[in-house]
Amino acid sequence: MRYTPFSYNARYGMRLQRLTIDGDFSCPNRDGSLGTGGCTFCNNDAFHPGYTKGRSIPEQIDAGIAFHSKRGRKADGYLAYFQAFSNTYAQLPVLHERYESALSHPAIKGLVIGTRPDCIDSGKLDYLASIKERGKIVELEYGIESVYDSTLKRVNRGHDFASTKKAVRETAERGLTVGGHIILGLPGETRDMLLEEADILNTLPLDFLKFHQLQILKGTPMETEYKERPEDFLRLGPDEYIGLLADIIRRLRPGIAIGRIASSVPPAFTDAPWGLLRHDELVERLIRRLEE
Repeated sequence: MRYTPFSYNARYGMRLQRLTIDGDFSCPNRDGSLGTGGCTFCNNDAFHPGYTKGRSIPEQIDAGIAFHSKRGRKADGYLAYFQAFSNTYAQLPVLHERYESALSHPAIKGLVIGTRPDCIDSGKLDYLASIKERGKIVELEYGIESVYDSTLKRVNRGHDFASTKKAVRETAERGLTVGGHIILGLPGETRDMLLEEADILNTLPLDFLKFHQLQILKGTPMETEYKERPEDFLRLGPDEYIGLLADIIRRLRPGIAIGRIASSVPPAFTDAPWGLLRHDELVERLIRRLEE
């Protein structure tokens, strides 16, 4: 392999399957605390598997296990992946109730928590560290999206990059696995900026990164922005994207594993899908490019 993939088997010595869980959280730039409307690129409906709807957390876990079992995905255990919206955006007693509800399921080996860097604090991190001390896996995935404050402001993110640096460092200090999500192609960003972004990310104690090509989702403010100012967007086809990603990976320090190289949503949600390209094919293209 020409890059280090983030492997549960290598890291924890077991085959683990994530189960997407809807914990009924919101975001501070949706409920009026910081703003309304959310990030301009966001449509969470595009990321919700059907089995999460209308079920309690234990019911979602059972339904998720059945969902993956039907597809022949064998696992030694499961991780409850709190994915939708910002999953630390609540008071600590609420987090305790929802996380412990998942951890009480006998098949659950730990938690993967997707959240914003401005929705974490020392009390929440101390609680998550205590879960790890009980022998459970705890991973935090922060929506970094960009290292540039001008971009974060333009997409209505509601926080700056200083918040990301603080959250990542305080998470790592507690021995928790910490990763980040990066979107490649946000408005106003150039190829050179995205290469420099890798150098900046190298300074953070990240265990892994997940990369997403920008997808213009229907019904989002970004869809309108793109129609009005398409020249501000770096729209990349699969081969161009793989070439950029290869150059980024070459600049990343070896200690940062790659958890994802691209994202996908149902075709009904996006204006420019990459057709029927499978993730495995994208990985093969990336390896060939790195070999070149």
